[in-house]
Amino acid sequence: MTIRSWIASVVVVLIGWISLQLGVMYFTDVAPGAMALFPNEEFISLLPANAGIVDIGDFWITVVSDDPALGEKLYAAGALIVLPAGLLGCLPLP
Repeated sequence: MTIRSWIASVVVVLIGWISLQLGVMYFTDVAPGAMALFPNEEFISLLPANAGIVDIGDFWITVVSDDPALGEKLYAAGALIVLPAGLLGCLPLP
């Protein structure tokens, strides 16, 4: 394999992984929290009533809620990208 094919492979894997994460947050309710990237200025005031803010950074905010369709509500509140947070991983621990 050439360097170009390696770079292309890495880019395809990253795009696939991020797409999977976006799909998990938008179409399911398995994640107990979410990381909203690049929220707009009114984002905090538009959060669902039972959402709790866990942490805030310069370009992101982490929210936890047991509200169904949390991802959709965070997109409606003004987040540009919503990724799942708080998942244990692929294998459940005993």
